[in-house]
Amino acid sequence: MRDPIVITGVGCVTPLGCDVETTWANLVAGKNAIAPIEGFDAKRFPCTFAAEVQKFEAPALSGRFARWSDAKSRLAHAAAVEALRDANLENVSNPARMGVSVGAEVSRPTLPELAERLHRIVNDGPERAYRATDPKDFAVMSAFYPATLVAAIANAQGPNLTTSTACTSSAQSIGDALRIIRRGDADIMLAGGTDRLVEELMVMGFSLLGALSTRNEDPAHACRPFDRLRDGFVLGEGAGFVVLERLSSAIARGAPIRATLEGYGCSANAWRITDSPPDGRGARTSMASALVDAGLPPDAVDYINAHGTSTQQNDTSETAGIKGAFGTHANRLAVSSTKSMMGHLVAACGAVELIVCIKALEAQIAPPTINYENQDPTCDLDYVPNEARAMKIDHAMTNAFGFGGSNGTLIVGHPPK
Repeated sequence: MRDPIVITGVGCVTPLGCDVETTWANLVAGKNAIAPIEGFDAKRFPCTFAAEVQKFEAPALSGRFARWSDAKSRLAHAAAVEALRDANLENVSNPARMGVSVGAEVSRPTLPELAERLHRIVNDGPERAYRATDPKDFAVMSAFYPATLVAAIANAQGPNLTTSTACTSSAQSIGDALRIIRRGDADIMLAGGTDRLVEELMVMGFSLLGALSTRNEDPAHACRPFDRLRDGFVLGEGAGFVVLERLSSAIARGAPIRATLEGYGCSANAWRITDSPPDGRGARTSMASALVDAGLPPDAVDYINAHGTSTQQNDTSETAGIKGAFGTHANRLAVSSTKSMMGHLVAACGAVELIVCIKALEAQIAPPTINYENQDPTCDLDYVPNEARAMKIDHAMTNAFGFGGSNGTLIVGHPPK
């Protein structure tokens, strides 16, 4: 019998709070973090609102990292530090046996920064523009940078991975970390993801794709997953990390055990870049694979934190996928989308929503899907509408489905007795 992999630490920064407990309390209360964008003037775009992190103070950095850091890395830093403290892992006894796995995307320059760079190239010439470019811009904008920073903070000298599969990134980074420990390549993994999408290029790009809600007159009711009147998703920002290790390792060092990471499944839609297949085949395969990996029958799962983006295609496809994976048990599941309150954290959403599942297990509460008002005949499951629900939860599942067609599913259960 294999040694179970347990979660001993959790940490997050979200639009609903700069730590796990604040985020969870606001989720259960049905608080909405979606509001007009404050970070830049968004009035020129079709979508003028998002879910931004508020009152965030990044932990202090020293040395080269004090200069070589960007917004998404600072979010990752804060969430990782909280997870390490929660796991009593601020001092690692064997750094070579601890690894890092992070879901992240490349950073994008702001429109003023991009305009300045183009101006230099056009007016000063490529050679002078090259000499005027700060070398840290290249390093910091890379997808791998958060994993580099987090590894240095944790003194984690084992495996170091970056996963960049859009909205599935951090779910897959945690799934890969699970497999790394199972095959013996590391004893402890700090895994999660970070993203900051509330910026001009992303608002412009997703607006051109027609993916964002344009309910500018009423942003608080814009994100309405599974509701018949949904019209697009809402951008968010944040980071989430968990500490994974074998049960025997956690017991040996007296670590707190939050949950067991039971199973992981992944798949590809092999369909299109920007939408999901109507029959939910990729979602179905991902969920079914996670159940097999966990050794669980479908009726063992009580709650699903859905990907639930509030787009027409995703919500219909995910509903079909849940029905395909769970059969008749689908109608007995509680399914909610916490994106309705904190927007879409993209590369960070899988990790943050896994933490939501862990809190749901601990509290025996399913958080709600807010703004659910109009039933859609193609979305006919129990979406925990508008109010949190006290209920028995033995196993919880979270889904993350990415642009480009990647899918990731994770299942957590109570700590072993």
